[in-house]
Amino acid sequence: MMNKKLVVNVCEHETRVALLEDETIAELFIERQNETEIAGNIYKGRVQRVLPGMQAAFVDIGLSQAAFIYVDDVIGDQGAADFPMTDEEDAEKGGENDAGNAPPVRSHEIHIEEMLTEGQEIMVQVAKSPIGTKGPRVTSYISLPGRFLVLMPASDHVGISRRIEEEEERERLRQMVTDLRTGKAGYIVRTAAEGVQPEKLAYEMGFLKNLWNTIRVRSRKNSAPTLLHQELTVSLRAVRDLLTHEAEQLVVDSRATYKAILSFLDTFMPSLKESVELYEGGEPLFDAYNLEGDISRALKKKVWLKSGGYVVIEHTEALVAIDVNTGRYVGKHNLEETILKTNLEAVKEIAYQIRLRDIGGIIIIDFIDMEKKSSRDKVFNALREALRRDRSKTHVLPMSDMGLIQMTRKRVKKALTRMLCEPCFYCDGEGYLMSGQSVCYNIFREALRDARDMVGNRLTIRVNPDIAELLHGEENHIIVSLEQAIGRQIVVYPNAEFHFEEFDIFETVKC
Repeated sequence: MMNKKLVVNVCEHETRVALLEDETIAELFIERQNETEIAGNIYKGRVQRVLPGMQAAFVDIGLSQAAFIYVDDVIGDQGAADFPMTDEEDAEKGGENDAGNAPPVRSHEIHIEEMLTEGQEIMVQVAKSPIGTKGPRVTSYISLPGRFLVLMPASDHVGISRRIEEEEERERLRQMVTDLRTGKAGYIVRTAAEGVQPEKLAYEMGFLKNLWNTIRVRSRKNSAPTLLHQELTVSLRAVRDLLTHEAEQLVVDSRATYKAILSFLDTFMPSLKESVELYEGGEPLFDAYNLEGDISRALKKKVWLKSGGYVVIEHTEALVAIDVNTGRYVGKHNLEETILKTNLEAVKEIAYQIRLRDIGGIIIIDFIDMEKKSSRDKVFNALREALRRDRSKTHVLPMSDMGLIQMTRKRVKKALTRMLCEPCFYCDGEGYLMSGQSVCYNIFREALRDARDMVGNRLTIRVNPDIAELLHGEENHIIVSLEQAIGRQIVVYPNAEFHFEEFDIFETVKC
């Protein structure tokens, strides 16, 4: 039985929640004071611009970036769509697009210009937070998650979490919700509802209906753009969504957050209060659980395997590329066995890193080429099995003859590297710098061009100290050739404030 625990580190400026599986960090959630997660927030927005060519529209919800809504995410009187399913719902009516939220399917084609007009006010919920230069993705199909249920005011569908596998229990819960609900609102029964009694579901139904009525009243009273409902903080979301089913215990190092969690549990799940512990040790909480090293490792491009092989994870604009290499591992018997062992070891690490880094969208994995189809099948099946623990939806295609596996993973928020890192100010995010020799050759060519328009008898070149050392040392022949070519003396000065690739050439007059 796997031991699962939630570890919550709270600072004034940041809250971090780690999900531990057998004392190893499996998932990390971060909320910062200036970057609060907005997925799940409900806004009253105003349509800024309708784009018939894209069958979408931009909606002002009061943020710096306009939100984006597709035609199939707009509720309309004509051709009403089936409500899009949540992560937990059984795929009875088809699934979501694995790379993100799929729009619901309409019975016949509806055009965005028939449903929205510029200046129109519309209630929307954030389905995806802003990622990079992309604004938030929104939908007008509102869903309000509770501990056991998700209320869907615009649907009359009753769905059951696909993680509840026993058919008898699924039918019991479906019948219970059908009997308890009043009106036409739809519900998704969440995984945590497995085994609960009708009283708890009835109480939560009432709570969610009151919350929805409150949101509707706020919408009528306020003009767009305005925030109508804010999702829970990251620590309370962890309690609501993860405690008991994904974790049996929660440890938190803030007394104020500890009290807020107990108060939340007192309202919804009093029996779980014993599972919450206040950490009062002298050592920082994440250090006490040895988590900081794993988090730092999850930000590296190269991840070493125990055998000596390694995995390289590269984020590009369109996809994430993962490459597997044997590295220092040379094996013991034959090449095929060595490659297979490295690939199987890499599978576990890749599945772990995808989940920890929260990598989403299209992912291409380049395994080391294997001759035998049986070996390729073993790696493919091992990857699918390793991804079973992942709560985000994934779709994996069989391995190609070239050793490539294509997969998608639902993306809702920024990956860990995008959240904790930013483009290098030195290389401007390119990941490479020009070599020292290339910089020296650039200086040679630039000096030749500039010398034609200069009248001074000396050329002064200011460069980064490392380049100055090259020009005075192993690349000194460049200076000699330049002096011969232009007939002037060349003087090189180091400047510690210069970028490695930066240089300045100007003429001076020798007295």
